[in-house]
Amino acid sequence: MNKLQMVDLKGQYVKIKDEVDKSIIEVVNSTAYINGPAVKQFQENLENYMGVKHVIPCANGTDALQISMMGLGLKPGDEVITVDFTFAATVEVIALLNLTPVLIDVDKDTFNIDLEKLKKAITPKTKAIVPVHLFGHVAQMEEIMEIAKAHNLFVIEDNAQAIGANYTFKNGTQQKAGTIGDVGATSFFPSKNLGAYGDGGAIFTNNDELAHTLRGVVNHGMYERYHHDVVGVNSRLDSIQAAILDIKLKHLDNFSSSRQNAARQYNEALSKSEHIEIPKTETHKACDNSKGICDTCDCHVFHQYTIKIKNGKRDKLVNHFKEQNIPHGVYYPIPLHLQKAYKDERYDEEEFTITNTLVDEVISLPMHTELDKEQIDYITSEILKIIG
Repeated sequence: MNKLQMVDLKGQYVKIKDEVDKSIIEVVNSTAYINGPAVKQFQENLENYMGVKHVIPCANGTDALQISMMGLGLKPGDEVITVDFTFAATVEVIALLNLTPVLIDVDKDTFNIDLEKLKKAITPKTKAIVPVHLFGHVAQMEEIMEIAKAHNLFVIEDNAQAIGANYTFKNGTQQKAGTIGDVGATSFFPSKNLGAYGDGGAIFTNNDELAHTLRGVVNHGMYERYHHDVVGVNSRLDSIQAAILDIKLKHLDNFSSSRQNAARQYNEALSKSEHIEIPKTETHKACDNSKGICDTCDCHVFHQYTIKIKNGKRDKLVNHFKEQNIPHGVYYPIPLHLQKAYKDERYDEEEFTITNTLVDEVISLPMHTELDKEQIDYITSEILKIIG
C-alpha cells in the first residue's frame, strides 16, 4: 500500500510534472515575476472557468477576504455575520478592519451557516453576511441571497475550500461557488483543491465598479503608478504561482471527481456503523441523497472528508490513528466564540449548541486526488475496528 498522507501533493505533481516544470521555466526566462503575462493568462482562464466577469488575483486567501471588505466600503462598527465553526481567518479580517463580528451557529448536517440563526442575528447595524462553504460544500446561497436582499446586506462568500463546486438554483440554473454573492474570496494555499506551490488567493465579482476598486486596493491603491486613489495594501499573486495554477486549473474538474469518488467509497464503508455520521450533501435539486452523496451531486468538492463520531468515541479514534500513524485532522477543535482573541460577552453558550457538539465529534480523514481504494479500505477498516 502507498504511504498514507492527509494530502498527497507530491503524487499529484508527478502526474503533471512536465506541464508544471515548463510553465515555471517560461516565467523564469521572461523575468516577469510580478504582474507578468502568466498572471493575466491565469486571471482570464479562471474567469472563464468560474463564469464570472472579474477575477482579481492577490497574495493569499486571507487577503482576499480583507480586500473584499475594504472594497465594499464597510466602516468600523458595522456588523458582519459569519459562522462560529470555521478557520479563524474568516473572523480575523473582520476584527482587523474594526468591524464587529457576529458569530452564529451552523447546520448539524452540512456544517454551513444556519439560516434561522442568520435571520435572528440581523440588526440595524448589520451590513454584510459571510457564508463559508465549509469543507468544500456550498452553503444555501439562494436563501442567503434572498435574506440579504430583504435587508439590503452585502454577501461575501468565503470560498477558500470549495473552488470548483456548483450551486444549483431552484429553477435549475447553476453558478460556481464564490460567484453568487456580491464578492467571493478564495485561497490557493498548497493543500487546497486548486493549490499553488506557495501562497496565493483571488477575489471574484460580477460588479464592474467593485472590481475596479478591488484592483486598486490590491496594488497600494494605485491605478496609475504613484497615483494612490484609494487606501490599499500590497497583495499580488506572483507570476510563478499563477503559471502553476493555470496548469492545475485545466485538471481541476478531474481533481474534484477524484475527491467525490473517494468520498463515496468512504461513505459506503462507514455507513455500516451506527456510531458514525457520514457527510451529506444539501439537496439543492431533485436528487437522492439518502446515502449521503448522490451520484450526480456537484455541490460538494470535498476539500475535507469529515465525519462525526458519536457517543464520545472520537478521541478514542484519534488516539488509535496516532498509534497507527494514520493521518487525520480535527477541524476545528475550539469554536471561534471561545478563542481568546474573539471572546465577547454578547455571546450566549446556548446559541452554539451545534458547534459545541461538533468540536467533540468531528474528524477529517485523508482526502486528495491520489487516494486509492486500498488506502480507503485500510483506513475505514481501522475506524470500524475501534468504533464498531
